[in-house]
Amino acid sequence: MDKETRYSVDLNEVLNAAVEAKNNRIDAVEFKKRVVASGLTRDVVEEISKLKKEPEWMTRLRLKALDLFERLPTPNWLPEFLSELDVSKLEIYVRPEAERVSSWDEVPPEIKKYYEALGIPESERKFLGGLVAVFESEPIYTNVRSELQKKGVIMMPPEEAIHKHESVMKEYFAKIFPPSDHKFAALHTALWSGGVFVYVPKGVRVTYPVEGFFVIGSEMEGQFEHTLLIADEGSYIHFIEGCSAPQFKKFSFHDGAVELYAKKGAHIKFTTVQNWSKNVINFNNKRAWADSYATVEWVEGSLGSKYSFVYPSTILRGEGATSTSLVVTMASGNGEWKDSGSKMIHAAPNTRSKVVNKNIGFNGGINVYRGLIRVNKGAKGAKAFVKCDSLMLDDKTKAYTYPHNQVFEEESEVAHEAHTFRMNEDQLFYLMTRGIDEKEATSLLVLGFIDDIMRELPFEYATVLNKVIKLELEKLGAVA
Repeated sequence: MDKETRYSVDLNEVLNAAVEAKNNRIDAVEFKKRVVASGLTRDVVEEISKLKKEPEWMTRLRLKALDLFERLPTPNWLPEFLSELDVSKLEIYVRPEAERVSSWDEVPPEIKKYYEALGIPESERKFLGGLVAVFESEPIYTNVRSELQKKGVIMMPPEEAIHKHESVMKEYFAKIFPPSDHKFAALHTALWSGGVFVYVPKGVRVTYPVEGFFVIGSEMEGQFEHTLLIADEGSYIHFIEGCSAPQFKKFSFHDGAVELYAKKGAHIKFTTVQNWSKNVINFNNKRAWADSYATVEWVEGSLGSKYSFVYPSTILRGEGATSTSLVVTMASGNGEWKDSGSKMIHAAPNTRSKVVNKNIGFNGGINVYRGLIRVNKGAKGAKAFVKCDSLMLDDKTKAYTYPHNQVFEEESEVAHEAHTFRMNEDQLFYLMTRGIDEKEATSLLVLGFIDDIMRELPFEYATVLNKVIKLELEKLGAVA
């Protein structure tokens, strides 16, 4: 097989094309033409499960999710232009021709180039405790430092975990973000492939961050990775999620999921730096459970993609649980739509939550904040605070805020504030009178606007975010 394996509606056609490609040595372009038609059918879902040698319960879960996807309506909170998204035109499973390895030297050059351009190997050597790299629909590289393994930390692709830790996967997989949540959650569960499974034992503190990095390598592709992280009692871990894709002529679709379980007294910090290319539609279903006195921190940098829908959420299940969510989005061009926000569900007494959303828009981009604070009856002493700020650099840009507060406990406190700003001309003028040119002055003001989120990023990623924002401001003409 020349380049990669692709599965379509007619599986026999795919297999025949593969055999012909091998026997007659047809080139990769011709092979793509023969099998590019993708389809969402029961046979395709069963074949994906069969290829991964999954247990019967996972196959049943996939098929149940497929049935839900077909029956559930498109969520009414999605913009009208996405109501006609035709998933059947996507390549829903793309398998790179590469075996999973634990050495960068063994990664095929044509795949390695994506990660090397982003500086991933260097970052791993300097400050990461573990890394799982996913290309297309499959993990192609996994490595965990020996000191973490000695402490009992488990980090591997979920495809491997389903065989080595089946009982844990069966207990936790797709439980806090079930396929019934909405149509695209069902699609994800039916088609999931790749991702990261992490387990941190009781009392273990992982001092080095670990990372999952996901790359979409072709157009008209669907990527459906799943990250499942379980932090046992009194443990700590910082997980970094990186996302990237080259620029394509046609769109690609990302529909990932993240499930976090913070046991009693555990602390999870989950950082995302998403820089998809401008023709990616991005869904990222993220939810956490926080038991008694556990802490969950979300830090989200959503810069790339054409359309993005990301709402990190925490269910505060145990007394004294806390959660923060810091999100920055950037809609940097006409037609770009960034839909973000956070959801905090207070289900126990004396729980705490804080949400800070920072939206940057220019050149006609559209930012939407869509958040939820819910305080259940009996959650006495719960406190929630939300701050949503939007910075618009021109008069073509739009910003919308849709807060939703549901408070069913009188002995609780919920506060929300929202501000929409235009670029401060006085501040810009002041900086320029100090010898700073307009481009640099604008960048400084934008970076100052998101400073409280930048401080929460690892230095390497804060630097990347800084560079990306500056490039976008210059490239798209946000400044003269």
